[in-house]
Amino acid sequence: MATTNEKVEPTTTTSAADSPPAYDGNERGQPARSTGWMYKSRRVGGIKIPAYASPPIQLGVVAFVCFLCPGMFNAVTGLGGAGQLDATTANNANVAVYSTFSVIGFFAGTFANRMGIKLTLSFGGIGYFFYTASFLSYNHNQNAGFPIFAGALTGVCAGLLWCAQGAIMMSYPPEASKGRYISWFWMIFNLGAVIGSLIPLGQNIHSQTSGSVSDGTYAAFMVLNFLGAVLAWSLVDARNVQRVDGSHVVLMKHPTWQSELLGLWETLRTDSWIVFLFPMFFASNWFYTYQFNGVNLARFNVRTRALNNVLYWTSQIIGAYVFGYALDMSKVRRTTRAKAAWVVMFVITMAIWGGGYAWQKQYTRAEVSAEDFVPEDWTTSGYVGPMFLYMFYGFYDAAWQTCVYWFMGALTNNGRKLANFAGFYKGIQSAAAAIMFRIDALKAPYMNEFASCWALLAGSLVIALPLILMKVRDTIPLEEDLKFSDETIEEVMPTEGLPETHDEKA
Repeated sequence: MATTNEKVEPTTTTSAADSPPAYDGNERGQPARSTGWMYKSRRVGGIKIPAYASPPIQLGVVAFVCFLCPGMFNAVTGLGGAGQLDATTANNANVAVYSTFSVIGFFAGTFANRMGIKLTLSFGGIGYFFYTASFLSYNHNQNAGFPIFAGALTGVCAGLLWCAQGAIMMSYPPEASKGRYISWFWMIFNLGAVIGSLIPLGQNIHSQTSGSVSDGTYAAFMVLNFLGAVLAWSLVDARNVQRVDGSHVVLMKHPTWQSELLGLWETLRTDSWIVFLFPMFFASNWFYTYQFNGVNLARFNVRTRALNNVLYWTSQIIGAYVFGYALDMSKVRRTTRAKAAWVVMFVITMAIWGGGYAWQKQYTRAEVSAEDFVPEDWTTSGYVGPMFLYMFYGFYDAAWQTCVYWFMGALTNNGRKLANFAGFYKGIQSAAAAIMFRIDALKAPYMNEFASCWALLAGSLVIALPLILMKVRDTIPLEEDLKFSDETIEEVMPTEGLPETHDEKA
């Protein structure tokens, strides 16, 4: 593998605040375990709490940041129309979100590698506050410009946040535990959407009409968004993270803007097979618009939309748990698990979206837009069928996202390269979301939207198959991961003779 990472060590003096963690000495000449309060595990009662600088705790912090920021954003958008009666303004705002998201997201690996995870994640979280605030304002003045501006700002911030999150989730865990880490993150993150969805459900539970959610709903989301951006500052720097066996994350010690821009190109050049996953990236956010607006908003009143939202995100938690743990089955080779995951995803794509086709045949956009149309309530006869369909849509989304992240994580353990992979993923999926929100804003027939979702999902799985068959390996040698870094094997190797399968327990 070609590299461009030879670096000249800087001669500037390093401050104490920027110095690397202290190390214990040993008599064998081998790297020793880092010392200090953040590397000490503790017991509370009979429960062992991992060290603060360990991957499980750091992933937990990131998960709760996403719980409070994009998790609440999902709760708002999952209502359909961002909680408004007419989805037009929300669609235009989301076009702005995903347009800027797609551009910034694709290059976000450069920013995350240069600025560091903590700053990238915190700045990324603040945009969600303004997005929610814009719809609180819109409730009173109907000024569509503010949501569109806030959407563009949120897209910039989200591109950075999700790149940092993806890099942490894929590079911090030991190789044998990536599926579980992905599932832990996805469960906590979607718990935010579940709790967020309970807010409008509680506030609108006695309303059987169709309309906008209350000011109190938006205000509650704003408070939670702000807390998430602040929480990001409690992370430790990626270079200080230490796994249970004493190994460290493979990074660049001295990143520069030049090295990271070149690293983006180097990732595409040396790992060109990643393009086989690009269609899966594109499909991964395409279906949200149809599900939120073409199903939930189109057919149901406010309180039922809120209930559907709770069930949708709860099903995501279940899907993440099932797929995350299945992908880490230690008794089955990773190459075999990758092939099995592909088969399962193709089967459930046909099954769940086949059921969606039967549902979509029952109505058109013109019918649900008529003045005499009465939105359905959870008391309406026949509600159970679409309720379960919507739950399966949520389960499927979590399965899809978990598999995509796991496939990327199976290609490398290098944190710098995985940050770029995460940027590609979020940039491409956001471009797709921007296109789909615009299509919906132009009032495309719901059946056309549905067909595009099903075709993209199935087709992208077929395109990804060669990569899964030929590039996923049972393990990646540490020497190979170091080729895309300026670190040495002594700086990142385990300090104890523990196999990586002896994973940290959350």
